[in-house]
Amino acid sequence: MTTKKKAVLALADGSIFEGRAFGAADDAVGEVVFNTSLFGYQEILTDPSYVGQIVTMAYPHIGNVGTNPEDDESERPHAVGMVVREFSEPSNWRSDQSLDGYLAKWGVAGLDGIDTRQLVRHLRNNGAQMGVLSTANVSHAALIEKAKKAPGMEGLDLASGISTKKRYAWKKTTPDPLTGKPSSEGTGRFDVVAIDYGLKRSMLQFLADVGCNVTVVPSTTTAAEVLGLKPHGVFLTNGPGDPAAVKGADKTVAELVGKVPVFGICLGHQILALALGGKTYKLKFGHRGANQPVQDLATKKVEITAQNHGFAVDEQSLKGKAIVTHLNLNDRTVEGLAVPEAKAFSVQYHPEASPGPHDSRYLFKRFADLMAGVPLPR
Repeated sequence: MTTKKKAVLALADGSIFEGRAFGAADDAVGEVVFNTSLFGYQEILTDPSYVGQIVTMAYPHIGNVGTNPEDDESERPHAVGMVVREFSEPSNWRSDQSLDGYLAKWGVAGLDGIDTRQLVRHLRNNGAQMGVLSTANVSHAALIEKAKKAPGMEGLDLASGISTKKRYAWKKTTPDPLTGKPSSEGTGRFDVVAIDYGLKRSMLQFLADVGCNVTVVPSTTTAAEVLGLKPHGVFLTNGPGDPAAVKGADKTVAELVGKVPVFGICLGHQILALALGGKTYKLKFGHRGANQPVQDLATKKVEITAQNHGFAVDEQSLKGKAIVTHLNLNDRTVEGLAVPEAKAFSVQYHPEASPGPHDSRYLFKRFADLMAGVPLPR
């Protein structure tokens, strides 16, 4: 590590965690959350869903595999801070740079050397909350007050800010794990419009894998503009913040449902629910990790899924408007919905699972099948 400087994490409820700084020496203010994944920290950091958040990794040793350009899910990290039990120097042949150097390069603050089990337990029991990660020589009381004054996630439209500003095309398939190069160009069977609320690159790669030429458009794109591209289907991406705050998203998607097949993931799932007349709410501490059990209510099959979200869909609000297709077996929250007659479906979890298990990757083929005329399962 490049520094042994002391650092402090102060939570809005007055809790203090003292450790060592790594990465950038800058202070960070954000919602403190935890992720239970054992690996994939680079993909987590570069997932736009983490905009404005300080991520605590529950697994004790982080940094072992270093970082490399192939594992980025976007152009840069979007988490504003990272908390780990023990930072590790890399010992992997794919590593181009240590996690310490990577965070320093991008101006992301890190905290090492605290009992992350205690912090995760605290967040689980008391809820995710705003916090300040600081190396400044100021009082704990001042840091706590700063955390208290920081705006929370509810009511924040972060998706509009992180969305692409201009339209672009995507045809690259999933890269080879050894070379990092795309296995091929997409076959172009289907033309898909992806509305970008803060997407991960791997989602586009998996769409290309099942034969999609993808046109990515800004979150502010109107339904008329989307339909003007004459797509075979519309994909609603993941993203950060409060789904109910994303400007115009629910109205746009409401105008698309029933006119073209629709598939949504994570924030896209929540926006589809809002478009159908449903409601969303903030979870106490959210679901972030690669080990979340989800049951398909039609087949009774259980999938282990990757998740990253702080909001959920209100099941009661969907009655008579959509079919709930999947449930989280930990807390019974809605993990999937469908409107078969309108050719629309969505899931709360991440079937591209980067990082995470591959149990749910079939959903990309389900979308392709839907565009080919195969009805959704009931």
